Amino acid sequence: MSGMTVYETERLIVREWTAAPDDLDRMTDIYTREEVTRWLPPFEFDAVRAVEGWHAFHEGDRRYGSWAVQVRDSGIAAGTVLFRPIPGGDGEVEVGWHLHPDSWGRGYATEAARGAVERGFASGLEEVYALVKPDNAASRAVCRRLGMTSLGRTRRFFDLESEMFRLRGDGGDNKDGEDG
Repeated sequence: MSGMTVYETERLIVREWTAAPDDLDRMTDIYTREEVTRWLPPFEFDAVRAVEGWHAFHEGDRRYGSWAVQVRDSGIAAGTVLFRPIPGGDGEVEVGWHLHPDSWGRGYATEAARGAVERGFASGLEEVYALVKPDNAASRAVCRRLGMTSLGRTRRFFDLESEMFRLRGDGGDNKDGEDG
């Protein structure tokens, strides 16, 4: 069973997570792996509550979501792309990605995030942010591939030190796509 499609890219179908057993099992496999959770704020994970919570949170504004990133050719859910106002922020919208290790290194995070960002800019957003733990070289590389600019380190969100990146819809601060 697959959820409602939110957007598609060349290789991916980005859709709502569902309460179907395959989705719940895959989510649990992703969000209980230390190699994934070490990059996230601490949390207790329950797949059913996550699906229900994500649907309820994003129901009011369909621009935002925490969606399954499904590989078109295999049908497997590679992970999650999220696009939402940063909790505890002042309206800043973040893009993020949480992929299963079996889907790392294939460009899915960049492709899914680019689709979310383009969708956000098309809806009128002027800028999008990403928060990355400073030692997460792979996610910092995704931010650079997206053309995001590093704004430096912050502890403003989630009470964790993060490197904050920004991408402006007009390209105003993205001169060369490098962090600086």
